[in-house]
Amino acid sequence: MVLARVIGTVVATMKDVNLHGRKLLLLQPIATDRSATGRAVVALDAVGAGVGEHVFFVRGREASFPFLPDEPPTDCCVVGIVDRWDLE
Repeated sequence: MVLARVIGTVVATMKDVNLHGRKLLLLQPIATDRSATGRAVVALDAVGAGVGEHVFFVRGREASFPFLPDEPPTDCCVVGIVDRWDLE
């Protein structure tokens, strides 16, 4: 799992029928000090996250698991919203 900040939403007028009714989010991966790392990614939202929230996401085949028995064509999915984190 990777930490990220939701920086926007994605609107697609033409998309695979298995993506209808699913929210797409634009994520900026972050380090534990909240600094941006890497490139932004588009992910399906499985938890109802919104812009400005910190989330964690998964990549690969597991990204479609929250939607079983449906299998939307995705390789990136938000699976949790971070309430807080503490560093020693």
